[in-house]
Amino acid sequence: MPFGVVAGMEISEALEFMGTNRNGVLVTQKRDGRPQLSNITYAIVDGVVKISITAGRAKYVNLLRNPQASLHVTRDDFWAYAVVEGDVEMSEIATEPGDPGVEDLVDYYRTLAGEHPDWDDYRKAMVADQRVIVRLAPTHAYGMLNR
Repeated sequence: MPFGVVAGMEISEALEFMGTNRNGVLVTQKRDGRPQLSNITYAIVDGVVKISITAGRAKYVNLLRNPQASLHVTRDDFWAYAVVEGDVEMSEIATEPGDPGVEDLVDYYRTLAGEHPDWDDYRKAMVADQRVIVRLAPTHAYGMLNR
């Protein structure tokens, strides 16, 4: 495929590319139909993109209304990118240090960074922030991966 041509790609190929990075742009849909873009950090676990967000913010409200999103990830030099689109499920809002929502956040942290120096402090912070795990299950991918 010539340089500069954007084409569909296999979801597995997009996720492999995205696995080399941890930062991307999450795209959700505002009430008026326009896109809401947010810089995020993510992890890929068993073919699903996991993202930690705060309940009450725009992307959370958008995903409650329309549980579909896209994730755009570029290579560091900006000349290759992949986008996955798909359906979203969200964990429970973290409300107590031992609730299932917090345990999802602990798993997410471990995937990205390993063990936390103070899990009790981490759990309290997740509750204070009202954190949620977004699970984006890709159904379509496209991009440009010139290598």
